[in-house]
Amino acid sequence: MKTVKQGKIHYLQPTWAEQSNLVTGFTKRNGGSSRPPFNSLNLGLGSGDQLSQVEANRAAVARAFDLEPHLFLTVNQVHGTEILVIDQLNPDVSHFQRVDSDAIITNQRNILIGILVADCFPVILYDQKKHVAGVVHLGWRGTAAGLLGRTVKAMNEIFGCQTEDLCAAVGPGIAAHSYEVDRPVRDAFRQGTDQWGRIAAEVSLGHWQLDLQKSILLQLDEAGIDRVAVDIVEECTCCHKETFFSYRRDNGRTGRQMGFALLR
Repeated sequence: MKTVKQGKIHYLQPTWAEQSNLVTGFTKRNGGSSRPPFNSLNLGLGSGDQLSQVEANRAAVARAFDLEPHLFLTVNQVHGTEILVIDQLNPDVSHFQRVDSDAIITNQRNILIGILVADCFPVILYDQKKHVAGVVHLGWRGTAAGLLGRTVKAMNEIFGCQTEDLCAAVGPGIAAHSYEVDRPVRDAFRQGTDQWGRIAAEVSLGHWQLDLQKSILLQLDEAGIDRVAVDIVEECTCCHKETFFSYRRDNGRTGRQMGFALLR
């Protein structure tokens, strides 16, 4: 990953995206207008920040990529497994903002699709041959339920994407050393995957440190995406206050960064 400055914003760009017709990456928290504790590039509409400030930040992102604000799309993330598919020309995608979904896939150019996070992991998927992109929001619920694999499957079924042509980028999220979970989380993973022994370490009775990033990488393996085509942000959101928002670190009162994709 490398840091790219575009307008006033800074984002982390996957190495595989440099030579493609895809603008993609993970925004950092700096370069916006929100005040503490949401300072400064808070893109989360439901974060508790002043709506006018969030809208100004989102407009700044759209402007940085020469887009009108109505072509900047995030959805109502609910920690579920629904996938929003945009496969037709939409002159205004703002009407999708209220759709309950935790992943977006599209083959349409010049709309920015984004996933908002503050400890959960944003994942970007891209098929260079079909020119199809996806963004996925992965907290423990979505990861345990296999949303990532579902999204890869949807890209295959709807757009004909082949896994050997897919690249992936795993954005900044909370690391295992900062993420302690309890039995309901363990039970969800045991029902949904057989990974638990490989991604969690018990630290006390009924409490585990959960490595969500490792689970995501294992699921990319299972989906058939070559590790050579996977780029990773190593930094923990909880540990890097100057760079990322963190829901757990800031006790829920914080902004949201974004993983995004824009097909050109």
